[in-house]
Amino acid sequence: MVNVFIIHGISGNSKENWLPWLKDKLTNLGVNVIIPDFPDPDTPKLDQWLDNFKQYQIYLNEDCIVVGHSLGVPFLLSVLEEYKIKSAFFVAGFCSLPDNQFKDEMKTFIKDFNWQKIKQNCSLFYLFHADNDPYLPINKAKELKEKLQAELMVVPNSGHFNSAAGYNKFELLLEKVKEVI
Repeated sequence: MVNVFIIHGISGNSKENWLPWLKDKLTNLGVNVIIPDFPDPDTPKLDQWLDNFKQYQIYLNEDCIVVGHSLGVPFLLSVLEEYKIKSAFFVAGFCSLPDNQFKDEMKTFIKDFNWQKIKQNCSLFYLFHADNDPYLPINKAKELKEKLQAELMVVPNSGHFNSAAGYNKFELLLEKVKEVI
């Protein structure tokens, strides 16, 4: 059975935005979907999230798929320095500290990533970003695209791909995930 991890962002949880919708859709296809709720989502610390995530390491393997939203992306980059997986889907992602109201809370997640190791551990990346994200400008996605040498799909007028932007479901993401299951 394929395992899919969906990782929420700052101030997030497993029941927000399009996460439960995607879980339902993938579960109906016979996929095992895990959406962890991480400690202190309003004031997250990378080491606490990584410690919390250790309980799931038995599900990480070369057939595993990960999906990260916002802060979930740099978190997954740290995970990918350690674990081999099949593919990664990054929504509103970044790899350097953004200049927004959450930058102080996000700083433990940003580091000098081992890009070579990340690309050895996962060779298939999909990046989704909006042209009008209020928190992460498109240049953050372009930087991630360059580091991963991945395709960037710019989705017009999608904001931060959250409920505030009308994202309680995410059809394009579902279709792309289904292509690699």
